[in-house]
Amino acid sequence: MKDCCQIDPELAREQRKLLRVVLVINAAMFLVECGAGLLAHSTALLADSVDMLGDALVYGFSLYAVDRGPVWQARSALLKGTIMAAFGLGVLLEVAMKILRGLVPSADVMAAIAILALAANLACLALLSRRRRDDINMRSAWLCSRNDVLANAGVLLAAAGVALTGSAWPDILIGLVIAALFGQSAIGVIRAARHELTAVAR
Repeated sequence: MKDCCQIDPELAREQRKLLRVVLVINAAMFLVECGAGLLAHSTALLADSVDMLGDALVYGFSLYAVDRGPVWQARSALLKGTIMAAFGLGVLLEVAMKILRGLVPSADVMAAIAILALAANLACLALLSRRRRDDINMRSAWLCSRNDVLANAGVLLAAAGVALTGSAWPDILIGLVIAALFGQSAIGVIRAARHELTAVAR
């Protein structure tokens, strides 16, 4: 099985530097969004905060895999896909709990935090866009960031819907859309990672 390290050292240094930056941004935003989501009783914010935590974890694993060859890069992508799928299931569980409790989230808190998170994730996406074609490791990291931007936009839509209707359903529906996005991305990343692992093993 081939697992040799043939990555250009300069490229590896640039990838590591980039991944450290986006890791710190995502870890900080997880703390902010999780606290705000709990205070605001927002499914969409909590879903996005857990995604931030997962991204921080997988960016850490991506750092480990940067110059360790194609096998570790494919394993890193496989981990990311698995975590994305877990996010989707977690959001579905939170939606079920919200329906049972009948809580209406705070639209003002949702909107304020979503704007902050969107700015942070747009910065991450811009940074990662330059390196997304390097390898499967960096492409899967870019996909995580792209999902974050789409999720943030969804939270803003949910906040507007809650403000207009006074109902929790816009928040719940957007939470379900975010869960579906996680699931779709997870399937794509897992398939690509398995294909890469099979190709390297030959």
